[in-house]
Amino acid sequence: MRSRKRRTRNPAIRELGPTHRVMEYVLLLLGSLLIAISFNMILSPNQVASGGVSGISIIVDQVFGIEPAFTQWALNIPLFLIGTWVLGKQFGLKTAVGSVLLPLLIYITRGLPPLTDNLLLASIYGGILIGMGLGLVFRGRGSTGGLDLAAQMIHRLTGLSLGLAVAALDGMVILTAGIVLSPEKAMYALIGLFVTSKTINVVQLGLSYSKVAFIISCKTEEIRGAILHELDRGLTQLKATGGYTGEERTVLMVVVGQTEVSRLKELVKFIDPGAFVIISDTNEVLGEGFKIHGMT
Repeated sequence: MRSRKRRTRNPAIRELGPTHRVMEYVLLLLGSLLIAISFNMILSPNQVASGGVSGISIIVDQVFGIEPAFTQWALNIPLFLIGTWVLGKQFGLKTAVGSVLLPLLIYITRGLPPLTDNLLLASIYGGILIGMGLGLVFRGRGSTGGLDLAAQMIHRLTGLSLGLAVAALDGMVILTAGIVLSPEKAMYALIGLFVTSKTINVVQLGLSYSKVAFIISCKTEEIRGAILHELDRGLTQLKATGGYTGEERTVLMVVVGQTEVSRLKELVKFIDPGAFVIISDTNEVLGEGFKIHGMT
């Protein structure tokens, strides 16, 4: 008889504890509440339709007078069901909850007074608060559904990149706002969308940026020793081959804080003025000397 192979879970992937799961739903709730407050106090009163299902609901409200929460439910729930059918059951409970919870909170907070009637301030403040709310939702590994699900389906069915699909859908919403509402409000919607994307990055990654440097030199050992002992930073040696000469080279890769960049350049220049150095930003570094693993 053939023995059945029992599926075993990867021991490297730990199940989340109940406290962590509760915190994820708390972040989903807080993020959705922040989005709802921003929607009702800033975006909707000023007709700033900065993409997504929320932007569609603002346009529908202005044209047909339908409550935005109803429009969002009418779009979110079918999108979730179709997405589950097309992409499989990968969205999970939190996406289903987010698809229903956000419109509910928008409906509950619909009576809040407007915060400003200045379109520029509305696009900036609204973008910041929406970005903060979405950032909290994403940190809780959740989703509010909407056009992100539609973008994933377009990506799966057409092969179009996910980023381009999201941009195309948001662009269509803003273009429609420009036609139905006014070109001026469409421009402010673009500003709000830009601010939202930047704020999400800040919430998820923080304000601190590190630098990653790649150093190619004929004095690799001297530079390695200086980085280890004078700069007190670890590094990685990468094996590489010159594209023109075909010679094997060692590339040093080191991650440093922003305040250490000048010191690193001085060390390399002192040891080998002809060294080839590439320095670029890196948003998040996990490990010893930087952010601790597992922190969200």
